[in-house]
Amino acid sequence: MTTPAFPSRLPQVGTTIFTVMSALAHEHQAVNLGQGFPDFGCDARLVDAVTHAMQAGHNQYPPMAGIPALRQAVASKIEALHARQYDANTEITITAGATQAILTAILACVHPGDEVIVLEPCYDSYVPNIELAGGVVVRVALTPGSFRPDFDRIAAAITPRTRLLIINSPHNPSATIWTAEDMRRLEELLAPTKVLLISDEVYEHMVFDGAEHQSAARFAGLAERAFIVSSFGKTFHVTGWKVGTVAAPAAMTAEFRKVHQFNVFTVNTPMQHGLAEYLQDPAPYLQLPAFYQAKRDLFRAGLEGSRLKLLPSTGSYFQCVDISAVSDLSEADFCQWLTREIGVAAIPLSAFYGDGFDQRVVRFCFAKRDDTLRAAIERLRRL
Repeated sequence: MTTPAFPSRLPQVGTTIFTVMSALAHEHQAVNLGQGFPDFGCDARLVDAVTHAMQAGHNQYPPMAGIPALRQAVASKIEALHARQYDANTEITITAGATQAILTAILACVHPGDEVIVLEPCYDSYVPNIELAGGVVVRVALTPGSFRPDFDRIAAAITPRTRLLIINSPHNPSATIWTAEDMRRLEELLAPTKVLLISDEVYEHMVFDGAEHQSAARFAGLAERAFIVSSFGKTFHVTGWKVGTVAAPAAMTAEFRKVHQFNVFTVNTPMQHGLAEYLQDPAPYLQLPAFYQAKRDLFRAGLEGSRLKLLPSTGSYFQCVDISAVSDLSEADFCQWLTREIGVAAIPLSAFYGDGFDQRVVRFCFAKRDDTLRAAIERLRRL
């Protein structure tokens, strides 16, 4: 039997760096600080809420956009945190994780030949999503070292063909956050344009040292053109559940849902009911900054005095380090060596750039149990 050959829709795409490094970590029994997922469980109350939903018979298709109780809980949460009102019926959609949300938003508004600006380093799903929609990727680098947005470069990249800009704060992989001033400058920059915005805010509750998350929802000129993406998986330590949300103006949501209904239709029912119940208590997400800041501080304190240079970590659950004093290897080769020889897995930042830009920086994930972090610290201090 001969399988017919066909041209690839994504000819440049192979296995993701996260899959490669996790497999290597497993092979060498390394401490996996590469892929961004917790190695600890979620709140038992959340599991109980989902279990009760299953037992109550909530196991058939829910409404396409998500169950009303969960959409209302999301709208209420956004209003409480960011003082922006979204209509739960027409402006909030429950998605199968943030990755599906971003792909769906892109497919909803990007036509073949439209340009989409991404700010590198960027999460690895953005570019393939744009290519699947037939869009043209326009890469604008964040400032090397500080990873701050360069608004002059962003402005220069906008053309009459620009359909969409994607931003991400707190930022994966650099662990930086956008300030209110950054958001206002973006608001001013986009005001005279028709450019739409995807604001990837999946790490919204992981902002440290007393800073506030600056959601696009807080800025009228951004909210009116933005798909704002969030993730229950990241917030409640259940990445495998794959449940996210999108908030957007009604006209944008209508187009979003046209695509959503045909690529997933809807999202698993008992998880939605469980999350709607769990969200009635805001304490779990309000306590999250302190929870992850303690893990960040534990990890950073353990590496103080080592030859790894710690970069600032102001948001997300990542810590980047400069490896220049440790090795002459490239970032990718260093991460392979570190996993095999030292027993700790990390991710090279070069994997987040289209051209593989190497600035001698790698990323660790500290969303791990304290004993996991201490085991990694002990090994890393040998460098």
